[in-house]
Amino acid sequence: MPLLSVDELKVTFAGRGQRETTAVSGVSFGVDEGQVVGLVGESGCGKSVTSLALMGLLPKKGVRVEGRAEFRGTDLLTLRPSALRDLRGTQLAMIFQDPLSSLNPVVPIGVQVTEILARHRGMRGQAARKEAASLLDRVGIPDPTRRLKEYPHQLSGGMRQRALIAMAVACAPRLLIADEPTTALDVTIQAQILELLKELVDQQGTALLMITHDLGVVAGLCDEVNVLYAGKVVESADRRTLFAAPAHPYAHGLLGSIPRLDAPRGEPLNPVRGSINDQIAWADGCAFAPRCDFYTLECLSGPPGLGPLDGADDQPAHHARCVNPVREPLAVATLPESPASGSDQPVGAAPPKSGQPVEAAPPKGETSE
Repeated sequence: MPLLSVDELKVTFAGRGQRETTAVSGVSFGVDEGQVVGLVGESGCGKSVTSLALMGLLPKKGVRVEGRAEFRGTDLLTLRPSALRDLRGTQLAMIFQDPLSSLNPVVPIGVQVTEILARHRGMRGQAARKEAASLLDRVGIPDPTRRLKEYPHQLSGGMRQRALIAMAVACAPRLLIADEPTTALDVTIQAQILELLKELVDQQGTALLMITHDLGVVAGLCDEVNVLYAGKVVESADRRTLFAAPAHPYAHGLLGSIPRLDAPRGEPLNPVRGSINDQIAWADGCAFAPRCDFYTLECLSGPPGLGPLDGADDQPAHHARCVNPVREPLAVATLPESPASGSDQPVGAAPPKSGQPVEAAPPKGETSE
């Protein structure tokens, strides 16, 4: 049994009148002991909402959370608030995206760290301050005893993020959720933070759920990767399989848009066209269809399932939510020039928005090599 098993997690926000917005629409994944699992996707795909739902940090009013999220056999979504508070900090911990807004600006760093030690480990006074200084030193903050007396605004961005990590690992949690912990940092500090997280996983056996839109972070840190789009997992695979042969057009587009050092100078970037707002309802077909260069009529035949791809039995599991997956490895992949087998719709024809009829369109022009 995985340490964390998420099954059909759905989060819906109430709007004005009868209008509702579904931010997470049936997300399922698992995290094993000592494993690093990535949740990847553009902003607005439902990554952070998924983590907040797992931690029980979403508002109680105007939000409906459905599905199951079993942590060591206990469903986090049905726990009483008091029981969930006991788990947070000891068994579960989270590193938030913006350390400046996550730390209390009018309370010294030392007080914020020792508060966790007092709540979950019963440590107070000199013993708590000594342990807090040890935690700051462990995450690489210089002169930790002096830093305990300082306020968040007196620390650099990297030090604030390290302080958050120290608070998160103070009780050696079994599962650590990191919500884009390197987004606001420069590349040098990013590398240091990622190395620190990797050391914590290796030394303590902590499982890490890494939420990010940075595929470079995924390449260097994650064991398994789940690609989210419009609130659903559209592809899941181990890191090497995903980077070598992404099957869903969205994952293929994300990886293909990364600048490459071995590309000819002056070659234009190849971003995923459109934006996250250009989507249709999953009930009508693939939500990514309006942005997809591999679109066929079959993509609007109903909600696609997350199914295994063809391959040898000894290969790691590779699943994609796509009726027309990309078959070529990324390094040599080109857009197909003919429709998928069994379809009379030219590939590259942009699908209409939900509720509009489908009309055939001429194939797109050739893309640059």
